Amino acid sequence: MDAELFPRARTEIAPGAVHVPDWLDGERQRALLTACREWARPPAGLRTVRTPGGGTMTARQVCLGWHWYPYVYARTVVDGDRAPVKPFPSWLGELARRAVADALGPEAVPEAAYDIALVNFYDAGARMGMHRDGDEKSAAPVVSLSLGDTCVFRFGNTETRTRPWTDVELRSGDLFVFGGPARLAHHGVPRVHPGTAPPELALTGRLNITLRVSGF
Repeated sequence: MDAELFPRARTEIAPGAVHVPDWLDGERQRALLTACREWARPPAGLRTVRTPGGGTMTARQVCLGWHWYPYVYARTVVDGDRAPVKPFPSWLGELARRAVADALGPEAVPEAAYDIALVNFYDAGARMGMHRDGDEKSAAPVVSLSLGDTCVFRFGNTETRTRPWTDVELRSGDLFVFGGPARLAHHGVPRVHPGTAPPELALTGRLNITLRVSGF
């Protein structure tokens, strides 16, 4: 990508919520994409998530460490092929800890190890409604990494799914971390911009890798 006319800067969106543009360089993006493609293979691969009301999420998902389905965790893909969930790699946990240190400072890095990854794939029509990441027992910061197409990431408040919120443009390689008073803030993805992924990734769509500490 060409150099920015006005380079994007690290921004605190709310207390405890920080956006760090271009945190992953091109080489790390390609390595993470290769890993995501391997994780997406069956068994326990990429699946469509069904909600208790009978609907489906438009973003497809694969889990590592613990399998999430609305609104609990399990050790097997109970809403899919029932295979054991894929293991959470230690290098991904180290990446999460480094992300927290860079975004919020070393004092915010949790003592407990990161042990959950939710990898969501968004095609051009996929969305994610406003929700909270509240099914974990740990209050450790959530780490979000973006690959591929640019999206609008809507970061709201802890009380309601409605305003006030802030819309943030997340591009490939961007980091977003939220913890502390922002840990249970509602957030979502109302829009993906097709065809905006870096050409060298050869990725059509958007991947979001969300890393969490279970506390289980």
